[in-house]
Amino acid sequence: MNNAERSLGNSERGRGARCALTMLRIVLGALFISVFFENLNKGLYNASGYAGLINYYIEKGHAPQLLKSVQSFMAAHASVTGPMQGVTEISFGILLLIGLLTRPVALAAFLFLTTLWVSEWGTAWIWELLVPMAVALALVIGSAGRTLVVDALLAKRYPSSLL
Repeated sequence: MNNAERSLGNSERGRGARCALTMLRIVLGALFISVFFENLNKGLYNASGYAGLINYYIEKGHAPQLLKSVQSFMAAHASVTGPMQGVTEISFGILLLIGLLTRPVALAAFLFLTTLWVSEWGTAWIWELLVPMAVALALVIGSAGRTLVVDALLAKRYPSSLL
């Protein structure tokens, strides 16, 4: 195989990887948006709904005591933390969907989903959140945000930016 053939193969693989990351980014963004509307309809972003859900995790879950302490604080301040979670989820969804700040948002989403996964130990199917967590981490590791996104436009305009 000559250099031109090798270069073409690498280019095709790179294009395929970018396409796969784009698909994963869009799907994860859509997941966050759909979860936002589902939780909104269930009333989980108002004080009583949010506190009820968090207290369920505290009572029934097998999370470490440190996380349960944080959850207790969040439940006690549910009038603020409930809406904050709603804003977080819809923001993750929109930013991932349009591809703005893709890698930092994907990292934050991975950490958010990991905390939720640990919170749900003993209350939900263990694999339920592992796939979205893996997708979020793949977006971070795979340098997502290069195809069909606002990030790509900003990178062309500001090539020295770290984001």
